[in-house]
Amino acid sequence: MDQLTGSVISAAIAVHRELGPGLLESAYEACLTFELQDRGLKIERQKLLPVFYRSQRIDCGYRLDLLVEKSLIVELKSVAKLLPIHKAQLLSYLKMANLQVGLLLNFNVLQMKAGLQRVVNSYVAGSPSSFSAHSALSAVEK
Repeated sequence: MDQLTGSVISAAIAVHRELGPGLLESAYEACLTFELQDRGLKIERQKLLPVFYRSQRIDCGYRLDLLVEKSLIVELKSVAKLLPIHKAQLLSYLKMANLQVGLLLNFNVLQMKAGLQRVVNSYVAGSPSSFSAHSALSAVEK
C-alpha cells in the first residue's frame, strides 16, 4: 500500500507542478486520472458508493473522486484550507467501502506536500460496530 500511495502522491505533485493552484477540483481530477493511467495504474473515476441501510442498498449520490487499483480512495479538493469535515468525509467513504487507506489531496496550495493527508480506517469488518456485512464497493461490482 505504501508503494501505491507513493505513486499517487508523486503523480499529484507532477500535476500540481504543471497546473499550479487555483483551478477547479474537476480539472485536477481529470489531469490526475490521466497521469495515473499513464503510469499504468487502474483508475475508476466518480465511482458510485451506495449506502446499506437495514440490509438494503440505497443509492444516494455518494461518489468517490478516484478509486486506484480497487484499494485506495483518493479524495480531491481545491479549497483554501482542509477542514476536519474533509477528513471525516474520506473516513466515512473508507468505512462504507470497507477499505483501509485513503488520500486527501488539496491542490489549492503553493506546494503540494502542504495539501496531502493520508487517512487510515482502523475499522475492522465484522466487528460489533460494523456498518454492514457487505462491502459497498463489492455491491457496485455486481
